[in-house]
Amino acid sequence: MNGVERTERANDTRAAIMDATYRALCTHGYADLTMAAIADEFEKSKAAIHYHYDTKDELLAAFLEYLLDRFVDRLRVEEGAGPEARLDAIVDALLFDMDDRDADRDLHTALLEIRAQAPHRAPFREQLTANHTLAEDLLVEVLEDGVEAGVFREVDPRETARLVLATMLGGRVYDLTLDDRDVAADVREALETTVLEGIRRSEGE
Repeated sequence: MNGVERTERANDTRAAIMDATYRALCTHGYADLTMAAIADEFEKSKAAIHYHYDTKDELLAAFLEYLLDRFVDRLRVEEGAGPEARLDAIVDALLFDMDDRDADRDLHTALLEIRAQAPHRAPFREQLTANHTLAEDLLVEVLEDGVEAGVFREVDPRETARLVLATMLGGRVYDLTLDDRDVAADVREALETTVLEGIRRSEGE
C-alpha cells in the first residue's frame, strides 16, 4: 500500500467514525454519550476509534470540525450567486433548514449540550471559536462584496456579521429549548425585516 492509499484509507476511517458519532449523538445525546456507544455504531474495528482519538472530548472536537466542513460544502453551490442570494443561503443554513430541522433535531440538541460544556472544556471552546470565526468571515466577505457591488448599503461588515450570528444562535437555542415550534421562523422573519431589509438597497436608490 502506497502513501496515497494509506491516506485515503485513513480518511475513509475518519469519515466512518464521524458518521458513527453522528448516530450515537442523536441516540444518546451528549450526557449519555460514551466511546463505547460510538463504537457500537462503528462498523469497523473498535480499536480504530481509539487509534485516532484518545478521549471523547477529542473525538467530539473533531466532530465539530467535521460539521464545519459540511456547512462550508453546503454553501459552495452558492458561490456563483450574487451577494444577496449568498447572504440568504448563509443565514438559512446557520439557523436551520426550515423544512428539514426536525430530522436533525436530536443532533442539534446534543450540539447545544456540547456548547454548554465549552466554558469548561478547552477542545470544545477552541473548535467552536474556529467555527464561529469561519462563519463570521463568510458573512463579512458577502457583506463587503454586496457593498462593493452596490446592492447593500454602507454598513460595518464585522459588526453586522456578529449581530446576524448572535441572532441566529439565539433563534436556534429558543427553537430547541422552548415549546414554540414557530420561534425559529419568527426569528428568521424578524431578522429579515429589522436588519437585512435595512442592508439591501432598494431599486433606484
